Amino acid sequence: MFPQPDLSQEALNWDDIDKLIEHLMPQFNSEYDGLVMITNGGLIPGGILCEAMDIQNVHTAAVHLQKSLNDTMAWPTFMQFPNDSLVRGRRLLVVDAIWARGRNIVIVKSRLEAAGARVETAVLHYRPRSSQFPDTGPDYYGAITSNYIIYPWESFTPDYLAPHRFTPSELD
Repeated sequence: MFPQPDLSQEALNWDDIDKLIEHLMPQFNSEYDGLVMITNGGLIPGGILCEAMDIQNVHTAAVHLQKSLNDTMAWPTFMQFPNDSLVRGRRLLVVDAIWARGRNIVIVKSRLEAAGARVETAVLHYRPRSSQFPDTGPDYYGAITSNYIIYPWESFTPDYLAPHRFTPSELD
């Protein structure tokens, strides 16, 4: 994984993740009917929050944005997404690791709201300087950063997996 050239790297350990979750937990002021984890970054923090909040109704959303000359015009492809009937009328928490550009979480939130869900968003890190949505941000976040974050689950590479080098378009 390579950071964007203008960002400093910050590698986190599991204790850092615990502290971010501890900071997030008191921010939630109500219960949720379910949680939607955005793959891949939101799987681990989403799983931790599900356990901590005793949320049983768990979904995943996988969004792929085609590369285009103008990133703001990329049309999303949903590789995985909960059926509308599973989210209609429900209060959902959408979780990802980071709001960098914000595209994935905004796309997921918008599609869930179009299906009739009431949605709030949570991330471990919020990077407002790189957000493509200057008038909005996550409802809840563990910390604000201007760094390129390397989460502990990203640095784990078993011998049987070849390392994957991310392109800048994959970092959001």
